[in-house]
Amino acid sequence: MRLRRRNFVATGLASVFTWSASCSRGRARAPDGEARPNLYACEGCEATTELDPKGLSWSTVLAGRDEPGERMRLLGRVYAPDGVTPRSGVVIYAHHTNAEGLYANGASDTEWSRRHGRLRGWVRTNADGDYMFETIKPAPYPDRTGPAHVHFFIQEPGRRPYYIDDVVFEGEFRVDDAYRAMQELRGGSGIVRLDGNAASGWTAVRNIRLETHPV
Repeated sequence: MRLRRRNFVATGLASVFTWSASCSRGRARAPDGEARPNLYACEGCEATTELDPKGLSWSTVLAGRDEPGERMRLLGRVYAPDGVTPRSGVVIYAHHTNAEGLYANGASDTEWSRRHGRLRGWVRTNADGDYMFETIKPAPYPDRTGPAHVHFFIQEPGRRPYYIDDVVFEGEFRVDDAYRAMQELRGGSGIVRLDGNAASGWTAVRNIRLETHPV
């Protein structure tokens, strides 16, 4: 199910996205090996291409040590649509809320740097398909309309960008049976387990299976 996001301003600090269901469970997935008809329908995908991929590393820091919140490493491996072959050179653009649940303190450089807030960045997978973001654990929106999450967008070499399922955290607020039923499973399930603790930091693994593209 596509969870669409509508903008509204939260305490003048940032644009916050609320969630609404827009399709039925029966249309959530394309048949194996087939491209989704709406694969490239993607608000915010323009941000994926803001930087030259040649200058990107396989890991980056979204939130420095002075950023309030619980430390988190979000990492994984990107695979081809077969789910087996690692894919190098894939750009992943990520952004998420701060510890108050806001997309705050964005720059005015581009529309997406303003709307997505300060906690955003890009990586490009290494020869083994690996990536890693050093950041903090995001908080849910202040209006509690959805779970804490990290937005992921994908740019494969020579292809148009697309979004995949948000990263959300197993067992936390609103990550329940209803949420599981609504997943589109773009790039595989975005529900991840947090290992570690609030004091020493969390580690979350989100492996990605690339989508099939239209011919």
